[in-house]
Amino acid sequence: MGLLGLKRLISMQREQKHRRQRQIRNQKSTKVPKKKYSLCQEDDHSEGAKRLRYSVPNLPEDIWCHIHSLMPLRDAAHSACVSRGFLHSWRCHPNLNFTKKTLCLKRNASGKGDMARRFNERVDHILKNHSGIGVKTLNLEIPYYCKFDACRLNHWLQIAIAPGIEVVTLFLPENYKTKYSFPCSLLFSGCGNSIRYLRLNYCAFRPPVGFDCLRSLTKLYLYDVCITGDELGNLFSNSFALEQLELLSCGELISLRIPFWLERLSFLDVFGCKMLQVIEIKAPNLHNFKFYGGPVHLSLGESSQVKNLDFELSNFGSSVSYAITELPSTVPTLETLKLTSYRERVDTPMVAEKFLILKYLDIYLSGENEPIPADYDYLSLVSFLDASPALETFILTVNQNDVKHDSVFGNASHMRHILGPKHDRLREVQINGFCSAKSMVELACHILENATSLESLTVDTIFDMFADGDVRSCSIQKKSECSPIPRDIILEAHKALRAVNTCIVGRVPPQVKLNVGEPCSWCHSIVDANLL
Repeated sequence: MGLLGLKRLISMQREQKHRRQRQIRNQKSTKVPKKKYSLCQEDDHSEGAKRLRYSVPNLPEDIWCHIHSLMPLRDAAHSACVSRGFLHSWRCHPNLNFTKKTLCLKRNASGKGDMARRFNERVDHILKNHSGIGVKTLNLEIPYYCKFDACRLNHWLQIAIAPGIEVVTLFLPENYKTKYSFPCSLLFSGCGNSIRYLRLNYCAFRPPVGFDCLRSLTKLYLYDVCITGDELGNLFSNSFALEQLELLSCGELISLRIPFWLERLSFLDVFGCKMLQVIEIKAPNLHNFKFYGGPVHLSLGESSQVKNLDFELSNFGSSVSYAITELPSTVPTLETLKLTSYRERVDTPMVAEKFLILKYLDIYLSGENEPIPADYDYLSLVSFLDASPALETFILTVNQNDVKHDSVFGNASHMRHILGPKHDRLREVQINGFCSAKSMVELACHILENATSLESLTVDTIFDMFADGDVRSCSIQKKSECSPIPRDIILEAHKALRAVNTCIVGRVPPQVKLNVGEPCSWCHSIVDANLL
């Protein structure tokens, strides 16, 4: 009996081994069908579904749904073609991401008309087979060559936007802007109250009076959207959870009023809203504010806590001067200020108002479109240092395509000295795009003489828009070679280096570390020294 039992045990082990080998062979033979340009169109009774049904582990349905939800749209569709379990969860797939890439649309020999037809057909097919239940994310990017069809677009949104959806992103072609209005009615009856992220572009968005949707909205992004200040106010009336608001190129916006009940709002970005005249902010916890546009009437409530401001005036010649005269009283809580000016024409004036707690100042001056005036006085920026008694870091970046200025080599013996308060908190200074302009050399010398706590001074003679304080002798963009630079700019960089050695090195106190960014010896060399 013992021998018989041993034989039976060996036989059972062999059967188990052969069964495992057959299962491995079956799994290898069951492959996802390769469909280069199509998504799943199979039904519940596909052979692939039957084969895979017996080879996959027996897991609870909610686990399979979760695994399926983590797949990209294309992979999820292919999985549904070979698995009945996945086919069931496909009809409740939470992430609907409709783009040319996810729908496997490639132009090849077909024209734009054929691609537009296939895009519409595939979105139609997927949404037709979707139950509309369980959708968490909708990303719909309509190609520019698709003809406008408001009824079809509304039908797609109606299927996808259901209770429980959290993210809605709608990218439309530019020509939809004057033709399509986002249907706010789809957000009624609780369908919009689960949305946390809403991004729209090139359309109209008209929240009506009494709009009580979007109660869970935390981020709103509107790009080139037709919406008025009153309509935004209707939206704000119940969006108590809003944390981030970005408004870009919204041409109908004349006034922007942020109410006090938006207590969670911490970030505001207003860019290129050409008609905007008034910004009134009462949100108590708004800390980060980015603004690009024309001069506006800026009003912040008494409880305002704006700490970080990124500011640029478009089509206006004195952004830096405007900032020092208007912002100290308007935004007294600033700790970080970034200023950009493409048309600075006026020297920075002295002011009585102070940035009492400003610690970080970054000024970017560009002559990219129009040359910086030859007589612009960089030394006048000292008024910003005087107005910022708590300043610790000062960065000045100058990008110019014309190097006409009053060179320090013409009258170096008449260097100006400005009397004023010591900058006893200033520790780090960086001048990127340092040139041989007399007033810029005077600014550097003034800082060395009056910043009693200065630890480092960095002067980079080659403009680098990606500068981070790291001076390099080659490859300003960390590539194998430097970016091409006009010859006159290279000549100016060599003159700036000569100005550093002649006028600045001897003034550096022992406790200050001087970092000098030199022209690249390989890419920015000058053969004829007489040119200097």
